[in-house]
Amino acid sequence: MSYWNTRGLRGSAFEEVLNITNEKYRKDGLALIQKIPTPIKPIEIDQERHTISLAYFEQKSTVDYIGVMGGIPICFDAKECGKKSLPFSNIHPHQVSFMSDFDQQGGIAFLLVHFTDYGETYILPIETLKEYYGKENGRSSIPYQAFSKELLVPDDQGTYLNYLVTAFKYAKMKSQGLFSCKEE
Repeated sequence: MSYWNTRGLRGSAFEEVLNITNEKYRKDGLALIQKIPTPIKPIEIDQERHTISLAYFEQKSTVDYIGVMGGIPICFDAKECGKKSLPFSNIHPHQVSFMSDFDQQGGIAFLLVHFTDYGETYILPIETLKEYYGKENGRSSIPYQAFSKELLVPDDQGTYLNYLVTAFKYAKMKSQGLFSCKEE
């Protein structure tokens, strides 16, 4: 049984920016992307603050976001790290499995990874994720160098994170067979 506590709020500022961005995309008719909540069962509730202080996950989640952009189905999980790599401990096997299945059905699946140390956000395609994750190569993370500069989300210095531009770029590269897992 998995439990939720305050560690479950890591990356919440990043996800809040994504939620605001997704609402803007919806209003502008560019995409319909929804946050998928993870079902939890409360165990302890702080009656004064009306907050849940301890809960367990009723079932495994799939990914953080799912939707459609310009007729293309997409799913992604939002990850934030402050290091020079994305630890495997931040990625769950059931998420990789779901994204792989989504990809096999013709959808676009990726991680949206924000590196706080660099102030950069990247799309990490499922192909690259599978290249590193779960391999018996002695690695415990995906190195920063594995993130393609072609899939860097532009920094608009605003309230929104315009990741859709990069997601369309990835979809186009993938459809043309031009996408490469490794940067040359």
